[in-house]
Amino acid sequence: MSNSASQWGSPTASRRALLIHGMTTCSNSWEGIAQLLVAEGFFVVAPNLLGHGGRRCTNYRISDFAEDLRPYFAMDMSYDVIIGHSFGCLMTLSLLPFLPKTKETTVILVDPPVDCTEAQVNVYQDLFLDWTVNVRTAEEHMAENPAWSRRDCVLRTLGVAIVDPNTVEVFRRNKSWSFSGLLKNIPPHVKITVLASDPKFGTDFLEHIPRDVERLNAKAFTGIGHWIQYECPHAIMDAIPLPRAKL
Repeated sequence: MSNSASQWGSPTASRRALLIHGMTTCSNSWEGIAQLLVAEGFFVVAPNLLGHGGRRCTNYRISDFAEDLRPYFAMDMSYDVIIGHSFGCLMTLSLLPFLPKTKETTVILVDPPVDCTEAQVNVYQDLFLDWTVNVRTAEEHMAENPAWSRRDCVLRTLGVAIVDPNTVEVFRRNKSWSFSGLLKNIPPHVKITVLASDPKFGTDFLEHIPRDVERLNAKAFTGIGHWIQYECPHAIMDAIPLPRAKL
């Protein structure tokens, strides 16, 4: 495994979760969700993607990002839950074939950009450049996003501040951006939940999610933006099968 990762909880915990962040964030950005998972008895691991968390980026194909995470699945390493956010969802989908077939795994895709036009990719490229050139302070994030905690605003600023600016090449070199096909043949030991933001805040990612696919559920939120893990973390936790207390 890469030594560029964050961990929470005890490695001897009975359940494991893998969290994969999105573009211009870092492993620490999962702090809120990770603490909720630890409280439910999970050991949580969140790697830093190439170009993030102080790592350099020299390979810019999306497949390179996924391949870099393969060590997290070595020796039949299994997870009860895998959560990806935004760009991290593409890594999650690419890695499904490496999950042990003997383990039931819950996969949660948080606002996944599975299919994008070239024009949309160009928009994301411009956003990346703006965010990395004009790094917003935690105070600015708090003013723009009153539903976020101060901790999450600080971590958002940190993630952008330490991203490798060369990572923008991902958008320039992957103009063909189509991953919805990976959702059409979900392995029988995997259940996927897609949580999508309100389309009025940006792109309607839900329109590219296949319908009537077994073991795939999708839900869009009203009034919630792209950063669902900051605005509505319990919506993510509600998608995770957890033992319920006996009445």
